[in-house]
Amino acid sequence: MQISVRDYARECAEQGLRGDYSACRADFTVDQDDDYSEEDQKVWRTLCDRQMALVRRLAHRTYLDGVAALGLLDSIPDFADVGRRLQAMTGWTIVAVPGLIPAGPFFEHLANRRFPVTNWLRTQSELDYIVEPDMFHDFFGHVPILTQPAFADFMQLYGEKAQTLFDLGGGDMITRLYWYTAEYGLIGEPGEPVKAFGAGLMSSFTELSFAIEGAGANRVPFDLETVMRTGYEIDRFQRAYFVLPSFAALRQAFETADLAGIVARGKDLPPLDPAAIAGA
Repeated sequence: MQISVRDYARECAEQGLRGDYSACRADFTVDQDDDYSEEDQKVWRTLCDRQMALVRRLAHRTYLDGVAALGLLDSIPDFADVGRRLQAMTGWTIVAVPGLIPAGPFFEHLANRRFPVTNWLRTQSELDYIVEPDMFHDFFGHVPILTQPAFADFMQLYGEKAQTLFDLGGGDMITRLYWYTAEYGLIGEPGEPVKAFGAGLMSSFTELSFAIEGAGANRVPFDLETVMRTGYEIDRFQRAYFVLPSFAALRQAFETADLAGIVARGKDLPPLDPAAIAGA
């Protein structure tokens, strides 16, 4: 059942979420806040400067190319301007949202190559950790890799297919795929060192280093069905990071797999323990 904007706004207020959900349109988009303070701009520059020191060393080259092409570092980005640049590269645009939105509208946006970005930014006291996704996580974390055509195609396919898999009882399974790719994905092309691209890593000062350089990080070769069956944590470092051989391989695996069959086989099974999956 689709939830109304009014009901969702009430739920978010009861949960203490800070976005202004009362301003949502029917598709859960809002206007970008154009009244960012100098303190907001300072937080943005601090986050970008600090993270880029790691990202230049640990991120996949296509992510770095995306940051350079979209111009995200000097000030809080203008959503429409960045959307125009992104659209020219892979056909994607940016829409502003107040934070987390329901699964249905989120999938609909992805299916139409619209990426939802939160319109508010964390405070100075939240530089290291924030519970809700904010503009830095969404923009700095997710948007640059959407300049990569194969990954951009995968994200559109994900939006097209996810609701059907939810309806088949595979909501947890399809969510795990997003988590271990768009949020915490690594890539290790043949002959190249493993690098990061997932937004949860790109926007985290501490976990990015752990995922790539940590002696205890469990880096696992990507397998679509294994990913969809593997549990994850939201409040600690991941106990497994799946390594793609390429973005094209991810797109092909998702496009050609019997996803309904994977869901049927796994939806009633307990999730796999990520720490128990054999690493590379």
